[in-house]
Amino acid sequence: MKRTEVKRVLSIILTGAMALSLMACGNSTGSTTSKATDTESKPGKVYTMNVGSAVAESNPANVALQSFKKKVEERTKGGVVVNVYPNSALGSETDMLSQVTSGTLEATMQMGAANWESYNAEADVALLPFLWTNIEDARTAWAGDFGKRFTKEIIEPTGCKVLSIWESGFRHMTNNIRPVTVPDDIKGIKFRTNDNSMKTQMFKALNGSIIMMPFSEVFTSLQNGNIDGQENPLANIYTSSIQEVQKYLSLTGHMYDAAPFVCSQKWFATLPVEYQNILMEEAGNAKEVDLKENDEAKFLGLIKSSKIKVNEVNRDAFQEKMTSVWKTFEDKYGKDWVDLAQSQNKK
Repeated sequence: MKRTEVKRVLSIILTGAMALSLMACGNSTGSTTSKATDTESKPGKVYTMNVGSAVAESNPANVALQSFKKKVEERTKGGVVVNVYPNSALGSETDMLSQVTSGTLEATMQMGAANWESYNAEADVALLPFLWTNIEDARTAWAGDFGKRFTKEIIEPTGCKVLSIWESGFRHMTNNIRPVTVPDDIKGIKFRTNDNSMKTQMFKALNGSIIMMPFSEVFTSLQNGNIDGQENPLANIYTSSIQEVQKYLSLTGHMYDAAPFVCSQKWFATLPVEYQNILMEEAGNAKEVDLKENDEAKFLGLIKSSKIKVNEVNRDAFQEKMTSVWKTFEDKYGKDWVDLAQSQNKK
């Protein structure tokens, strides 16, 4: 059985088991759609929180999830048991998000806010190319009014409760054909990306060629030559060992990915208020762990220690190519999203 088939079977088994667990939890606590009214936890009652993610165990997001697990279990005295499933063990990010919105999975760490595109196309503002030019501006926007509006208008209507919004980081390109320094270098390189219209528009504007596939299949596809390149934040690249099967890393920084940590609203409503508060607080504390661990300079240094060649790019040339992409988004959804995102940008 192929590696991808094994993962698919494992995902089905785990999802089915968790669905039964969640149903049992709902039956023991009353309706899963009602709001929690307990002010204190009841002795002996245990709530299970399964959290799925697509990233490797050593990824900053997973390190932070382990911190979250430890603190929640300590503060609830075992009243909430947190199980973390990295490496797409529960399926692709699309699969896990669907499971959370349907209530068959308690929680997921989504490594891109634009993953909500299939529910609301305005989510694509999260990946508008070169929307932010530095990490501080991006973090400020997501921690402020932009992040609050995105949560209220795009994420919460899908049945997800936002525990905290973490960081995946700026995306960069790697490939095995040539260093990418200007837009013309993209032509002829087969890049993998996930199924997102903003990424599709970006590569189209760059005359690029793309192949859609889950992140879990990227390493093997690069190794086998089925694709030439991919684009991801540095932490994802290093912790997934992408540098071992790529020759060139080009620091395009073309998009920034926020990483929403969400749980099922139905499941969250079954928890005592005391536990709800603990989850929210510890998700915020774990975010600080994620931001500290997600150090671009550290991961760039680690990647440079491999055989991969690293180069800077002509950002102005790439930004100029994105004019049509910006216009398309603004024509469809208005300029207010963009203005809000950039309202606190440092000049």
